[in-house]
Amino acid sequence: MIVLLPPSETKRDGGVRGSTLDWSQLSFPELTERRQSVAVRLTELTGDSDAARRALGLSVKQQFEVERNRSFKTAPVMPALERYTGVLFDGLDAGSMTPSERSFAHETVVVHSALFGPVGAGDPIPAYRLSHNTRLPGLTLKSHWRRSVTEALRAVEGLQLDLRSEAYAQLGAASPNSVYLRIVTEGPEGKRVALSHFNKKSKGVFSRALISSGINHSTVESLIAWSRGAGFQLEHGATGELDLVVPHVGV
Repeated sequence: MIVLLPPSETKRDGGVRGSTLDWSQLSFPELTERRQSVAVRLTELTGDSDAARRALGLSVKQQFEVERNRSFKTAPVMPALERYTGVLFDGLDAGSMTPSERSFAHETVVVHSALFGPVGAGDPIPAYRLSHNTRLPGLTLKSHWRRSVTEALRAVEGLQLDLRSEAYAQLGAASPNSVYLRIVTEGPEGKRVALSHFNKKSKGVFSRALISSGINHSTVESLIAWSRGAGFQLEHGATGELDLVVPHVGV
């Protein structure tokens, strides 16, 4: 089983002292050339700070994000699960994981980065700024990544629980063994509505519970059965989807 997560715009600073990016240490080594191509274009973009901020949707006060991109190849690295911040990753709370939980997360969690493609939770990466829809010089991320990421994910055996946003799913499809997780709530008449505000938090909390359980589920039915005992309402949704039903208030 792998749990496929989206990245976040925000990243934690710092890393292991004296460390730098080593392409060979990243999961899915078949993506190395594609990763390096994006890195070259991203570095090229940083040559013009104004153009870089426009492309990345940044304000002048966020110039530090451009500086991150300018030096990411020589910046210190840390595990991807610790690098990303934000609502989803706050719910995961990697800092409080036990050694066994961390080990299980490194075996099962994959984060889909716009810069690196899918990376393992334990892969050492630097801080950077790049979104799925950023326009790089001479390169469109969707067309650049889609085929190669799809092939890489389809080569991974076992159940894949896809928690990515639709935007990141367009950068590469999960395998035929995947199931897409939707966060929904039930209205007064029982109609299910997709959540937006609490979507990321619920994904983070659910993923942390999966990691803490240490169970490597091989089937959707196993996952659903576990969820009941873990206090979640996880049910079959549309074809190829699971609905995680959460209350509208107090999530």
